[in-house]
Amino acid sequence: MTHGRSRTGIGLAVAFAAVASGCHHAIVESGRPTDGQVIENKWATSFVHGLVPPEAVNVAQQCPNGIARVETRRSFMNALVTGLTWGIYSPMHIMVHCAAAGGEDMSEDRTVRVDASAGERGLEAAIGQAARLSTLVDGPVFVLLAE
Repeated sequence: MTHGRSRTGIGLAVAFAAVASGCHHAIVESGRPTDGQVIENKWATSFVHGLVPPEAVNVAQQCPNGIARVETRRSFMNALVTGLTWGIYSPMHIMVHCAAAGGEDMSEDRTVRVDASAGERGLEAAIGQAARLSTLVDGPVFVLLAE
């Protein structure tokens, strides 16, 4: 009977590790349409539950028109490995969706510039202005911190 309890204990430990490692899914969209091309890294290496992030994904050559969307998630297998290593090794799945040519115009009228010397109040004002402009154009507006 001890052998059966041992297997049950191991099964419960693996199930607990998978559940305790947690799942996450984050999406960042640029507002531009996608061209259908997706660059994936299913096992991007990160450590300590993601506190040490994976290396940057350079897709400049694969996505000449820019990026439409970036997704990061922890798949079941990623979470299982994270749990089994007690979070020391915590891989994640990264997907970069390329932007289509001639997509949404991200021209100067969608950028709010603020000088780095403007301080906290200047930055707050620029963010407020970007939020108002974003509502008017019904799309993303960028805040550019210039030196």
